[in-house]
Amino acid sequence: MKLGIIGGSGIYDIENMEHTGEHHISTPFGMPSAPLRTGRLEGREIVFLPRHGDGHIIPPHKVNYRANIWALKSLGVTHVLAVSAVGSMKEEIRPGDFVVVDQFIDMTRRRDTTFYDDLAVHVVYADPVCASMHSLVARETEKLGITVHRHGTYVNIEGPQFSTRAESRWYRMLGVDVIGMTNATEARLAREAELHFVTLALATDYDCWHESEDDVSVEQVIEVLNRNSANAKKVVQAVARTIDTVSCDVCNHALDGAVMTDLGRLSQVQREKYRLLLERFYG
Repeated sequence: MKLGIIGGSGIYDIENMEHTGEHHISTPFGMPSAPLRTGRLEGREIVFLPRHGDGHIIPPHKVNYRANIWALKSLGVTHVLAVSAVGSMKEEIRPGDFVVVDQFIDMTRRRDTTFYDDLAVHVVYADPVCASMHSLVARETEKLGITVHRHGTYVNIEGPQFSTRAESRWYRMLGVDVIGMTNATEARLAREAELHFVTLALATDYDCWHESEDDVSVEQVIEVLNRNSANAKKVVQAVARTIDTVSCDVCNHALDGAVMTDLGRLSQVQREKYRLLLERFYG
């Protein structure tokens, strides 16, 4: 097992990680957000990638999600913990709380959400996160004494703007728990890459639906993130220490029965492009 960490807003490094290398990886889909940093944490091999690049220079609608997931896979990552700042859509999820997301509603419109542009691949996505990883992250977060909600639906908006008040109220009518701009895209691609994926969402605000709270602002988000980044890093360390307890066969075989295209008809260029993901089906 090799653990990949995707760091979101406020999570730009992993404390106590013994750095062993930095990798500039070119993928069939371009370059990832930043060089991938490898190291060891709690005796576990770790690969860290800041989603928005070094210095937070990439907005959510411009992140090269395909390159990010591909690059993690190419370095042998098998399990991915994605950390993400979110807005709370429920009164009981207070700013500062953590949510271990288990469902997504994807409202994005302009993103590349599949690796398979020139062949037909239909993965099962009804349960979009790894159930075993989900249980592990929830359990370890609780053990640290952090307020965590074990279940939650994440509505993924395009961004980079925050929601209108009408949109925020509409999303609440859908019954969602948190709102963000990144993780549904990552989860889709992770499933196509047969990675064990889970999202740890850090609630920073009440979006703009809450009548008695200030509307969300960057200053507010940063203030809460600064208070909670230390806790998020503790969770990462705990997950690295206990990842061996994860047992899941579903994610390992997400592509079984999903490929409709006759792979024997692929060109040599296509075969090389998809070798990382599909080689075991080439025959």
